[in-house]
Amino acid sequence: MNDRTQAIEGLALVATLTSVFGEIHPLCDQVVQRDRDASAKGMHGSHLVYINDGSPVEENPWRTGKEGRTCTASAYGRRSVCRHVASYSAVQLASTIVVTRTLGYRVPAGALLTGAAINAITHGILDRRDPLIWLAEKAGKGGYIKHATVVRKAGEAWPEPVQDVSGPGTALMELDQAAHRAIGVAAALVTTWITLRKGRRR
Repeated sequence: MNDRTQAIEGLALVATLTSVFGEIHPLCDQVVQRDRDASAKGMHGSHLVYINDGSPVEENPWRTGKEGRTCTASAYGRRSVCRHVASYSAVQLASTIVVTRTLGYRVPAGALLTGAAINAITHGILDRRDPLIWLAEKAGKGGYIKHATVVRKAGEAWPEPVQDVSGPGTALMELDQAAHRAIGVAAALVTTWITLRKGRRR
């Protein structure tokens, strides 16, 4: 393969992977992710919560048996983000394989898994919220996060309207999505680089 052909192949593959990573991302975040994990993955703290639903022990300290098992809020948040990252990674990896194989191209397993690992690890770190907030503040976006919040109307889960600083419609959510998409480009580039080093797989 000459340099020009390899460059064209690389550009086509990185564009395809970037498209898959970026366009599948909202599906994984908004549809595949469990509601409870979405709301709990950023939980932090040493106070105890119930493992089955994440509610604070102090609000209902009389649960017993399986219903009474507890962990810290931080541990519950880590469990939630791990479940989300697992489902996110599975759907994204499967989608990548389906798209590339449908187009008649076989990306080596090592390259696929490297790209998936980059997306998964960074996704888990950013979705814990504190690292993302730290990065945003370093980039001078602290005021943006504090200003662009939303008020969720009262409903079954909240008897009173509540200010949301991290869900859909907030600055933190927009920064989260922007960071994930930028990392997706890097993951696509690394996956393509490994693939081209191993030679074409048709």
